[in-house]
Amino acid sequence: MQTVKTKPLTKTFLMITLLTLLSTSYAGPKVGDKAPNFTLQDQHLDYHSLSDYIGDWVVLYFYPKDDTPGCTTQACGIRDAQKRIIATKAVIFGISLDSIESHQLFAEKYQLPFSILSDIDGLVSESYDSLRNLFFIKVSKRNTFIVDPYGKIAKSYTSVDPKMHTQMILDDLISLQSQ
Repeated sequence: MQTVKTKPLTKTFLMITLLTLLSTSYAGPKVGDKAPNFTLQDQHLDYHSLSDYIGDWVVLYFYPKDDTPGCTTQACGIRDAQKRIIATKAVIFGISLDSIESHQLFAEKYQLPFSILSDIDGLVSESYDSLRNLFFIKVSKRNTFIVDPYGKIAKSYTSVDPKMHTQMILDDLISLQSQ
């Protein structure tokens, strides 16, 4: 069996890359900050601007990729809780870098009744510090924001667990609205 020796420089580069990817620093909008406005198109070809929802509670959930296990779990959890979320008078938007066509297939396959917005250039994801740049590939991070009726960030979640996330959103919406 032949062993391959790696050069110290390669090991150092790999270590730096790994540490960069695992970094947990967060530079996005914080609770109390004005939520960055955007205009994006959904799977129905409708445009949505965050500023159009002043007066409403808005849930913005960023996710990496349509029709992957974690993202499907998260989307279906929100789908299954949509009536309870609507009862809190909140609007739900999923956001990823996938195309409108990909969102159409994903929404149809899993009967997702809420808008999934296409952030194909990643600018909105980046403004919410929800963009992961993996060299040649960019994806949205799994982050969520609750925006209050005044357009400010009321709650933020970074690196969420897709299985537990929907209940956290519901509990926090109820709590925030009772204040």
